[in-house]
Amino acid sequence: MTPAIRLLERNAIPHEVLQYTHDPKVAAYGEEAVTALGLTPESVFKTLLAQLDDGRLVIALVPVMATLDLKGLAKAAGARKAKMADPTLAERTTGYVVGGISPLGQRKRLPTFVDDSARALSSLYVSGGRRGLEICLAPTALIALLEATTAPLART
Repeated sequence: MTPAIRLLERNAIPHEVLQYTHDPKVAAYGEEAVTALGLTPESVFKTLLAQLDDGRLVIALVPVMATLDLKGLAKAAGARKAKMADPTLAERTTGYVVGGISPLGQRKRLPTFVDDSARALSSLYVSGGRRGLEICLAPTALIALLEATTAPLART
């Protein structure tokens, strides 16, 4: 059991855990989850760590087939600029490995921003805290639990 799943259980949030065998040769973790589990790409969100120009770290969730709009993230966070955080820093800060970073149960709670497309979904999928593990839950539950802000963050 991962910290992400423990957090959901501790807060009695309805969720479903899905597993698949991760292929170590695949670097597109989110796309691998879509294919392996037969999910729609719009419903699977990747968890990205970004650093704002003032040094703050933030979490951004966007659909796996989209690119994070760093300008949109900076604007939503009240900053001028944002850049992707170094992968080593992301792992050290969250307690998860790249490709398995969950927005839930991170070592340090960071401000979280979710692409506003999530609001149109009845359920979405995020990493469960390791490669090959996905969690399905209601977007409203995820947003409320993380006290996340929704904003237009995805570019296709």
